[in-house]
Amino acid sequence: MKYLFEEYEKEQHEESKLLSIIEEETDEIENISALIGQYAVNYLCKKPCRTSEQTGYLWVQEILCGHDIRCYEMFRMEKHVFFKFCDELVEQGLKSTRQMGVQEMVAMFLNTVGHGVGNRMIQERFQHSGETVSRHFHEVLVACLRLSIKYIKPSDPKFQNVHSKIKNDQRYWPFFKNAIGAIDGTHIPCVVSPSDQPKFIGRKGYPTQNIMAVCDWDMCFIFALPGWEGTAHDARVFDNAITTPTMNFPHPPPGKYYLVDAGYPTPKGYIGPYKCERYHLADFRRSSGFTNHNEIVCATMAIHNFIRRHSETDTEFNQYEHANILDGEDNSYVGENSDQTLTISSSAEMDRVRDSIRDQIVNHMQ
Repeated sequence: MKYLFEEYEKEQHEESKLLSIIEEETDEIENISALIGQYAVNYLCKKPCRTSEQTGYLWVQEILCGHDIRCYEMFRMEKHVFFKFCDELVEQGLKSTRQMGVQEMVAMFLNTVGHGVGNRMIQERFQHSGETVSRHFHEVLVACLRLSIKYIKPSDPKFQNVHSKIKNDQRYWPFFKNAIGAIDGTHIPCVVSPSDQPKFIGRKGYPTQNIMAVCDWDMCFIFALPGWEGTAHDARVFDNAITTPTMNFPHPPPGKYYLVDAGYPTPKGYIGPYKCERYHLADFRRSSGFTNHNEIVCATMAIHNFIRRHSETDTEFNQYEHANILDGEDNSYVGENSDQTLTISSSAEMDRVRDSIRDQIVNHMQ
């Protein structure tokens, strides 16, 4: 009898153990089924999101076939410039796909950078997914970078000819007959990771890039160096540009020079204004007349405003504000290595050239 009772308990134990295993497997199957169902709802049976009848292609064609001002307002370009821009990007390797043509890609890119809208707004306007928008944006961006190499360079690499703007303007001729352009910097807002933000947040209070630009007398950029942190000094960016061979900086030939402002050093080939003197047009507007002869040449050079006037008309440089840190101070700064302090002293030869220009202007006015 005892034996039969033990066998019964053993069978009951094995049966309960088997039932618990079945319950665990059932729960696992239910969980897997729930995951499969959720995946199917999210990825296989999901409701279409971009269902507007006016697709991105139709919208772009409507803009290009409509009033001229609509193209300028939406893409920040006139129609003939837009078509030429598309052709140039195709030459730089931009290709259409089965779902999207070059014109639509370029329209998405220009709509983004021209109006500062985000990815979601472009998704709704062009009826494409976020991944598609991001991918094609970067394809156009890469083509634009290749295109910049073609156009951001001097039209006269040897700077042999004196520009007609100088020849035909009594304010400049013959005082600035050897000036080939102007150099200045601008701070452009940027988006960086939180860990890198301290390097990019300067006196502006928000992350920026310190971009150095060189402009010729045609009001065209012949060199641009982006990417430096907002806390980097203008002199440091300048030194990196002129000392790095791979930058292809258009160095001034002997006898020629660039106009720079007080934030830059003045080695041979670069002339800046007199220290502690007014040289911004706003300073001259607040008071009448000149206090000394040095201010005459500073006002005539108008270095800061030469670049600023061009920056304010350019879409990519419309956030311009100048950082004039070294005004009245010595031109010294700390290099990339923290243990190395680089000092660039003003060239006595360029000081003599500046004095000569001042004397010529003063004599001419008398």
